[in-house]
Amino acid sequence: MPVENTASGFSSTVSSYSPQVRSIIRIVVALLFLEHGLSRLFGWPSALPTPPAFTMYWFAGSIEFVGSLLLAVGLFTRPVALIMSGEMAFAYFISHAPNNFFPILNRGDAAILYCFIFFYFAFAGPGPWSLDAMWRGKK
Repeated sequence: MPVENTASGFSSTVSSYSPQVRSIIRIVVALLFLEHGLSRLFGWPSALPTPPAFTMYWFAGSIEFVGSLLLAVGLFTRPVALIMSGEMAFAYFISHAPNNFFPILNRGDAAILYCFIFFYFAFAGPGPWSLDAMWRGKK
């Protein structure tokens, strides 16, 4: 019996931190994704060629850059995450899937992961450490 109580206590303790962990994951994922937008639009930290304005790659970089900043601070999290999820789905099917069926071979596994992580945040929300939560709390 004590083992069950200990396991149950541990589970409830861990579960109580779930909202904060959601915020941490949102921030880390947004900062990692920000590198893609920075690289595409500004050639830093990876020296990608800057696409001409209003082309598909320019729009992708803009979504990656602006969306990552909004997601990092937790502002308009749900719609921004849904747009970013859609962008990653398009990126996978336009740029990766034509090269090979298997994601590890077409180098699209990161696009799939980002797609589903953003999709999760579109439904789960930003967590407590966000501007969305701060404004919601003031109402």
